[in-house]
Amino acid sequence: MSRIARELLTWYRQNKRSLPWRDHPDPYAVWVSEIMLQQTRVETVIPYFERWLVKFPTVVALAVANELDVLKLWEGLGYYSRARNLHMAAKVVVAEYGGEIPQTVASLQKLPGIGRYTAAAVASMAFGRDAAALDGNIRRVYSRIFNVDEPLGSTQAEKIFWDLAEIHLPYGDAGDYNQALMDLGAMVCTPRSPRCEECPISQHCEAYQLDLQEFRPVPKIKKAVPHHIQAAAVIVEKGRVLLAQRPSKGLLGGMWEFPNGRIDGDPAEELAGVIYAGYKLKVESVDLLGEVHHAYTHFKVTEYIFRCELIQLSEQKNLRWVGLDELNDYPMGKIDRQIAKNLN
Repeated sequence: MSRIARELLTWYRQNKRSLPWRDHPDPYAVWVSEIMLQQTRVETVIPYFERWLVKFPTVVALAVANELDVLKLWEGLGYYSRARNLHMAAKVVVAEYGGEIPQTVASLQKLPGIGRYTAAAVASMAFGRDAAALDGNIRRVYSRIFNVDEPLGSTQAEKIFWDLAEIHLPYGDAGDYNQALMDLGAMVCTPRSPRCEECPISQHCEAYQLDLQEFRPVPKIKKAVPHHIQAAAVIVEKGRVLLAQRPSKGLLGGMWEFPNGRIDGDPAEELAGVIYAGYKLKVESVDLLGEVHHAYTHFKVTEYIFRCELIQLSEQKNLRWVGLDELNDYPMGKIDRQIAKNLN
């Protein structure tokens, strides 16, 4: 065992965070937490995790659940493909593994939505397997300890990080070691103003010795963020509003929305055309209700909301009339949920 691993493990066992999935006896809970934690902060995940285990306490309960209920419980957590993949993976676990979550990295990676990191995290933390893991916190710690000057996300940086993770993995203590690195990154080796004087391994940190800790990791080269303009139609008749379900794959897959489309010019002028192109609905705008702004990971959206009259209804199967008092039952993205709240 390397000195870094030994000293980090000693620190972890005295200072580890108290988290509802940590040391949980059920591997299912660890798996759910790791899927939720992908690209999401711990404090955001905790209430979702707790509600999830109440609603779907076992992998079998999740496997037999309705997708509508799964997406609704996930609403607000974002990256909805995670929820759909978790649902599909639960079905695979029940159908092919008798309801027992597979224990090896290789078998876990065969499940929908589980990549190299998640498989290693679940295998090491839930099953005690000797598997090296690498998340954002761990990359930051390694980049400072070993003064990695390759930009995050580059092929060279990824190879260096994974090699370091494998080299320093303490066999027999992989689960605690992976969590120790995560906790160090979250509590001490933070993105800004790291508390190096409190770090249990600062004497081994090359960036700290060179006073470069604020410059590691080297950030990705950022691309310009596109800004899309959209127009949406709110069609209300007899206490019901017309919703559309998005395709199961892609952004907000399976979620429900108000018919909308991307525009290039005047929203009022282009609304009817984009609604017909996307949904085969003929509508006429009555008035502008407002606009909603939202930033996704890779782009921003401004959506203009119009109250519309329906001229001709489409026969598309993804459309549904929904009572205004039922809108909370339908999982939506943040833009559409904001529109729905203004209708109640």
